[in-house]
Amino acid sequence: MPASIVILTGAGVSAESGVDTFRDTGGIWSRYDYRKVATPEGFAADPALVHDFYNQRRSGLVKIAPNAAHYALARLEAGHPGRLTLVTQNIDDLHERAGSKNLIHMHGELTKAICVRCGSRHEWHGDLSTEVPCPACAEAGGLRPDVVWFGEMPYHMERIYEALGDCDLFLAIGTSGSVYPAAQFVQEASRAGAHTVELNLEPSETFGDFDEAIHGPASRVVPDYVEKLLKGK
Repeated sequence: MPASIVILTGAGVSAESGVDTFRDTGGIWSRYDYRKVATPEGFAADPALVHDFYNQRRSGLVKIAPNAAHYALARLEAGHPGRLTLVTQNIDDLHERAGSKNLIHMHGELTKAICVRCGSRHEWHGDLSTEVPCPACAEAGGLRPDVVWFGEMPYHMERIYEALGDCDLFLAIGTSGSVYPAAQFVQEASRAGAHTVELNLEPSETFGDFDEAIHGPASRVVPDYVEKLLKGK
């Protein structure tokens, strides 16, 4: 088994659990104007609209559960004797609920809030509004979802690039290959000498950059691939 594994997951992993995707046909951005609900400018202009949008997403988490792909990745982490870093573009908590531990949310987390006044972060599972005071500074109106919006820098990039630069195997699972900087991770891993594999429902936009590709539903192809890794095949 490779000594160091980096895994990138995207919307395709959670879609089979019932989580809406953002960019697919019929996805969230076909129904909402991202400039109004997923930018700092949108939040400044109409925080109530932004809170309503994310309150709906957050409350929807209780209606969904991890699928076979999430559980397979948790099994791989538990059974891997080396280093495994799981980087997700998803803001849901399905990887955690499946048992993954060494997890990086590069686009933030729906179950956390950040205060734009004092910068403090908090676990948050209920609704947010402009009336809710920050638990740290007690100011109302400053709390927002702790997610990365358009125009903002993804989280933990230094840690991610460090892992990519020292990995032997890179897996991209359920990603479109259209979102940067994540779309460039396969190139970073290749430069480090890693074997790169795409596990996706269909070929991504960066399909040609991978050494190997396996296409099909994540709930099927991910458990199959994980079992082969754990058995040393």
